[in-house]
Amino acid sequence: MRALTVEPGTPDSLQVQDVDDPQPRAGELLVEGLAVGVCGTDKEIVGGRYGTAPPGSDRLIIGHESLGRVLEAPDGSDFTAGDLVVGVVRRPDPAPCGACAHGRFDMCRNGRYTERGIKERDGYGSRRWTVEQDYAVRLDARLEHAGVLMEPTTVVAKAWEQVQLVGERSWFEPARALITGAGPIGLLAAMLSVQRGLDTHVLDRVTDGPKPGAVASLGAQYHHDDIDTVAAELQPDIVIEATGAGPVVFGAIANTGRYGIVCLTGVSPAGRTLRIDAGAVNRGLVLENDAVIGSVNANLDHYRQAADALAKADADWLAGLITRRVPLERAAEAFAAQPDDIKVVIDLGQDR
Repeated sequence: MRALTVEPGTPDSLQVQDVDDPQPRAGELLVEGLAVGVCGTDKEIVGGRYGTAPPGSDRLIIGHESLGRVLEAPDGSDFTAGDLVVGVVRRPDPAPCGACAHGRFDMCRNGRYTERGIKERDGYGSRRWTVEQDYAVRLDARLEHAGVLMEPTTVVAKAWEQVQLVGERSWFEPARALITGAGPIGLLAAMLSVQRGLDTHVLDRVTDGPKPGAVASLGAQYHHDDIDTVAAELQPDIVIEATGAGPVVFGAIANTGRYGIVCLTGVSPAGRTLRIDAGAVNRGLVLENDAVIGSVNANLDHYRQAADALAKADADWLAGLITRRVPLERAAEAFAAQPDDIKVVIDLGQDR
């Protein structure tokens, strides 16, 4: 079987190689891999900056944004052959912390979780893979071409859930949301914002290519001016920040409406400095009861929320977010950015 592997910690070790076919254990599904998405985490792993191989192995099968079709399911399973499924990324520590013990492994406190395709567990970047039934989620059959967007949708489903929980500490009827960044996370966050009935605005620096059209097709408004100008004019109730760019982060924090909530989903690179007025930031947060939260990863509830959101979405709009598909044997091409990329996907099938 062909699989996409790296030697974690070694730059440029990406290979498509033959590996043993997986053998499902009790309670596991055997799945035909259809596609995996490529994100910033995958690029860090390929660059040797992140990732851990399974115990006893030098190499890691990467790919955590999965999509597959069930080939075999255990007797009595809720799944049947032919079901479209994704595999959950994270698994709790066998000796779980309190959060993991309550099914909130996305909020793990001790850091001893494992993750498919990232940390100590092989991922989904192979022509066949197995997954425990309890960590598989069925997708609407219409999503055969766009269901690989499921994992990034779980990230924004969690972000919106966290915003709601924070907002409900008092009266909360938000009307306007600003999404910063029109990559996959930002556009999917905008999709959920529109589904929530909010006046939705998206900020990105590009002025052409597919992003402005994708935003307009949602019924949202696209902006490309600087964050201070746009956010000061909009005074959004909610900001979902998906760039990780320091000036954008602090520009968003400084320019929400009263009782504003900023949810940070972009991870900023360390080592870059930015001059800010810390007193003004503090004053605004305190006097306006604003809140800033970080959100990463997802648990099973978020996967189910994401599946529902994708099922409600326009399938053609979702498919339009996938701007490039690369065959498995040429997978290295997926890691070289091109100007009009939104989501790049590696097709895993023999003839894809």
